[in-house]
Amino acid sequence: MKSMTGYGKAEATNEGRRLTVEIKSVNHRFLDLGFRLPRSFIAYEDLFRNIISDSVCRGHIDVFVNYCDNTDRPKKVSIDRGLAKGLLSAAEALQREFDLKNDFQLNSLLKTNDIVCIEQEEENPEILKNLISSATSLAVIHLNNMRETEGEKIKKTLILLLDNIEKLVNQINSIAPVVVSDFRFKLSERIKEALDSVSLDEAKLANEVAFFADKANIDEEIARLYSHISQMRSIMNAFEQAGRKLDFLVQEFNREANTICSKSNNLQLTNLALELKNEVEKVREQVQNIE
Repeated sequence: MKSMTGYGKAEATNEGRRLTVEIKSVNHRFLDLGFRLPRSFIAYEDLFRNIISDSVCRGHIDVFVNYCDNTDRPKKVSIDRGLAKGLLSAAEALQREFDLKNDFQLNSLLKTNDIVCIEQEEENPEILKNLISSATSLAVIHLNNMRETEGEKIKKTLILLLDNIEKLVNQINSIAPVVVSDFRFKLSERIKEALDSVSLDEAKLANEVAFFADKANIDEEIARLYSHISQMRSIMNAFEQAGRKLDFLVQEFNREANTICSKSNNLQLTNLALELKNEVEKVREQVQNIE
């Protein structure tokens, strides 16, 4: 089981070239990739994306790429002759019009922006692809190692929370049968107090108690809660990508807790159900960060 929070960094080198890839991830419902690439690597975004998506299924992923080229590849120097002629003509015109000394020389031309353009020969695409594959794959390994470590910490927390939930469900299960008998006793006492000397109709009392027992019955909710606890433990142990399954189960936990609260006519049972909802919310917060 992996967390969606992690960081990985790696670099690859080749004869003076050095490519550094950093990957940072946080939780997200889906896989969301964002790239910050040097201009010369924009064409390779799909390659980065494919390598990462092969090993990461969920999370917002930021990818930072830095490239340093210290190779001795030949460089091409080109001159904008049209611009150079225009500048020289402008200098001569200013000299004549204002009677100035024309000190516009070769060095001045070479220092002027856009006159001289230095371009390095185009890089070999296969070399770049190999650098990308090596650095990105290793960065993803480091990222997933950290995500697995964080995932184990979350798993330990979830185990403790599930133990707390199971204890609460056990308490609810033990109280549930008492609720009906308490209701019968209190209803009987109220009727006797109201009717005073009039004899109690046991048949009508039994009908009222039966109606209440049916309305307040939470056996199904308790059974489903036990089932959800068992399923969650199984998923945490069996599924590497457990986030979506656990998220669904958390919703089911909440549904059963809400139903128990709505059916409850007993203060102690209501308090236990509210405490159960609180523990389920803690589980939800943890599950939100699982891949």
